Amino acid sequence: MKRLILVRHGKSSWDNNLPDHKRPLKKRAYNDAELVLSAFQHFYQPGALFWTSYAVRAHETAKLFKERLKIKDIDFKVKEDLYTFNQNELLSEIKTCDNSRDKLIVFGHNPAMTILVNSLGDKKLDNLPTTGLCVIDFEVDSWDQIRKGKTILTLLPKNLR
Repeated sequence: MKRLILVRHGKSSWDNNLPDHKRPLKKRAYNDAELVLSAFQHFYQPGALFWTSYAVRAHETAKLFKERLKIKDIDFKVKEDLYTFNQNELLSEIKTCDNSRDKLIVFGHNPAMTILVNSLGDKKLDNLPTTGLCVIDFEVDSWDQIRKGKTILTLLPKNLR
């Protein structure tokens, strides 16, 4: 079995006229991450590989999860190819995960995240909001075989407030 956990980056700021990949998190992102992490930490089983886009908003969100869940540096990787808004590019990158790992957590961007949640999972979402998290299980042995899985958990900050 393979478990994919998709997390959209936290709410970011448009205030500073920065390039898209350099936009920082807003204060709300930290509050939302606290809500999601408080619920998720009871569900999380150690051993996941963490991959994040290099965009500041995704990387900072991933670091909040890394710290709270006590993820080792060796299991935390910033990947340039995850800075994409295209679901096919995102899925192609996910399929490169080493098959010795059964759990992968990916921090990325919309619309790719919402489209993947809907195409891979069995429960539809209108939108995976900022700091939204979705867990999908697949009855396969290889990451390149993931197609249609079972959505087993969705955590949305607005539902946890």
